Amino acid sequence: MERTDALHEVGRLRAEIEHHNRLYYLKDAPEIADADYDRLFRRLLELEALFPDLVTPDSPSQRVGTAPAGEFAQVRHRVPMLSLQNAMSEDEVRAFDERIHRFLGRPDEVTYVIEPKFDGLSAELVYEDGVLTVAATRGDGTTGEDVTANARTIRTIPLRLQAPPGPGDLFAPSPVPRLIEVRGEVYMPIARFEEMNRERDARGDALFANPRNAAAGGLRQLDPKITATRPLDFYAYATGVVDGLAVDSQWALLQALRDLGFPVTDLARRVTGIEAVIREYRRLGELRDTLPFEIDGTVVKVDDFALQRELGEVSRSPRWAIAFKFPPRREVTRVLDILVQVGRTGALTPVAVLEPVRVAGVVVRRATLHNEDEVARKGVRVGDYVEVQRAGDVIPEVVTVLADRRSGDERPFAMPDACPSCGGPVVREEGESVRRCVNASCPAQLREHLVHFAGKRAMDIEHLGDKLADQLVDRGLVKDVADVYQLRFEDVLAMERMAEKSARNLLEAIEASKERPLARVLAALGIRQVGEALARSLAARFHTMDALAAAATGAPAEGATDPLAAVEDVGPVVARSIRDWFGQESNRALVDRLAGAGVRMTHASSGAVTDPRFAGKTFVFTGSLTTMTRERAQALVADRGGKAAGSVSRKTDYVVAGADAGSKLDKARDLGVAVLTEEEFGAMVAGDDEGPAPDAS
Repeated sequence: MERTDALHEVGRLRAEIEHHNRLYYLKDAPEIADADYDRLFRRLLELEALFPDLVTPDSPSQRVGTAPAGEFAQVRHRVPMLSLQNAMSEDEVRAFDERIHRFLGRPDEVTYVIEPKFDGLSAELVYEDGVLTVAATRGDGTTGEDVTANARTIRTIPLRLQAPPGPGDLFAPSPVPRLIEVRGEVYMPIARFEEMNRERDARGDALFANPRNAAAGGLRQLDPKITATRPLDFYAYATGVVDGLAVDSQWALLQALRDLGFPVTDLARRVTGIEAVIREYRRLGELRDTLPFEIDGTVVKVDDFALQRELGEVSRSPRWAIAFKFPPRREVTRVLDILVQVGRTGALTPVAVLEPVRVAGVVVRRATLHNEDEVARKGVRVGDYVEVQRAGDVIPEVVTVLADRRSGDERPFAMPDACPSCGGPVVREEGESVRRCVNASCPAQLREHLVHFAGKRAMDIEHLGDKLADQLVDRGLVKDVADVYQLRFEDVLAMERMAEKSARNLLEAIEASKERPLARVLAALGIRQVGEALARSLAARFHTMDALAAAATGAPAEGATDPLAAVEDVGPVVARSIRDWFGQESNRALVDRLAGAGVRMTHASSGAVTDPRFAGKTFVFTGSLTTMTRERAQALVADRGGKAAGSVSRKTDYVVAGADAGSKLDKARDLGVAVLTEEEFGAMVAGDDEGPAPDAS
């Protein structure tokens, strides 16, 4: 392909991709299927790889990819990002209006724009000739931090401005401003914040306290790839320096920003007179609990820019705007005790037991203290009076201690050295703020361990779900997961809603699970940091549970390589987690009990024969399989001595491509990796030597 042709196609692809990005992220109205979008994006990446000089900062391909920074560079704002004075009551906002009238010397009512006050992190985006060149945090209002690479990962921030429509839609589009500094708020939607916290909880990671902290932490990551995993959004509401955009009011500016491709809130209103402002404030206050993002008040601005200039500023705050704050969702109560809860991942969390207090319509009796570092930072003691709020209007938390109300009888808190549930030892890994119980038989973790152990991607015990797990634990029939294999027919039949046929089906499923291969058993044990893929790697490397346990508990000979470190994807943190788990006598006893019950502890499941075409080979699956699930296909590979990986590299032996295969297929062909259809893979599994040769093109 000639460079000129590539240049034209790249321009078309970028415009088309950004068009679909705006429809998807800003208007929630996609026009094409995800697979079609992926094809456009893959073609753009292909052309930019062929012609690297065509890559520009505003290309959709550049949203993620910058190397981590050592530190943030400083950015000086051309126009200071002023802070707003606060009004905490209706009388204070009326006084604001009176000051406006006195300063202007005009008797007529003023027209205001009232907007929600987003609870996130202020940022400034600089566009030159329509292209995003710099993004910076507010900082101290004069100087902020350069977060350009991170801002590019936020899909609602345009990399290139769209041309606004001409007047009356009869003329060509207006040119984009030569220079425009757009100011707005980076925030995290509540639902996506809660989803992210659920995922972090499932991985055993520390939870974020609220959406604002999560948004601020996400934008200020030194590695843009981490920012890209955080569900951040952006709303525009103001400008700094502007060259090439003529608007004379705040209301007109909001429309102009929307025309340039920025997300602008639909909750803003233009009203005349301060009483109308107050009515709108009350309306937003009533809507507050229904909104998909956090707001902590409203911002009231004089609409007319000429009046804004006349009013000017005072003490680093504009005279023409004020933050009309909502009443705080905080209440004062007393800490009666501090208990330590053990979560399903073994995380120990200090929890304050409170004198009951109503916060935002809910009676709160307990509040999280997050972790021991947070307790120390806030200085919380038993007996303290504290301010309590509902983080994200959901999770009660202690915000601050009222130290001036102390009597001297308060008691400091210290985290226990042993698990409060089982008495076993706890560990705090380097770089973490959470202590964990590593005893797999800890009663506090048992119910969740049991559900995980029986899950489809672990031991796959059909019929053993949440409700049955609750009954088995509550009745004392299961004290660790190995007890599942000791259940008798009469025990199961005595469960609620359990008929004879259901009881027999459950016991048959339990018996069948004994034949799961080693990788499934390892995944089922719930060893922290060991998921399905790593469990397969460990099984392929050590072949038996005994060999893995020996590697985890024995010290390598002097000068010898650590056997755990030789496993792909096992670093120091993962190796330490595996050693901590096998280092507990109770965990080793659990493995012995499982083996004694007949659970197979070898790499290949019963009846499986290591196949030389699979042994030592790495397979990657992409696209949709029609004759089996991807999990089943990966298990078939593992059972025959192979390994299923999640990404394509030069070490990959085969890529199995199903329907709508994506970028993994393209990469396989670029690297010359052999590609199998689903039918060809099935023929290999069946031992059919007459199957078609794999495509290595």
